[in-house]
Amino acid sequence: MKPKIITIVGKSNSGKTTLLEKLIACLTQRGYKIGSVKHAHDGFEMDKEGKDSWRHRKAGAKSTLVITHNKAAIIKDDTTSYIEKMKYYLSDMDIILAEGFKKQTLPKIEIFRTQSVHKKPLCMDDKNMIAFVTDSDHKPDVPIFGLEDITKIADFIESNFLKN
Repeated sequence: MKPKIITIVGKSNSGKTTLLEKLIACLTQRGYKIGSVKHAHDGFEMDKEGKDSWRHRKAGAKSTLVITHNKAAIIKDDTTSYIEKMKYYLSDMDIILAEGFKKQTLPKIEIFRTQSVHKKPLCMDDKNMIAFVTDSDHKPDVPIFGLEDITKIADFIESNFLKN
């Protein structure tokens, strides 16, 4: 069975990465295998110019696997959708937590801070928003959590996406 995907969305500097770090640690402590995904813009290159894997790709390799005793990284040409990539490459995880991907049709947890320069949340009208993390007075019709309610957010994810 392919793992479920939840995206953590919010405007720039809203705390997405910090929230994701804390959720990954909390759910990992509970024994779950967490896959994480960070959206990168086109043009992002993991291969450093001049390195062997870069040279292999420049020579025409469509896929390059870099391996060590206990790690593996793959660089592969892949034009499938974001969702298909996440499910395929992280199929052995219990759940995938992704940062960004606000335009994808995936369950979303939005983080919104009052101290942000942004005036309003992103997903108030998005039917895919499943939870809202905030210190503001905004009250969408989904479960609402405080910025430090990591255990409660993990409980929510566990009961709704991990325990079937």
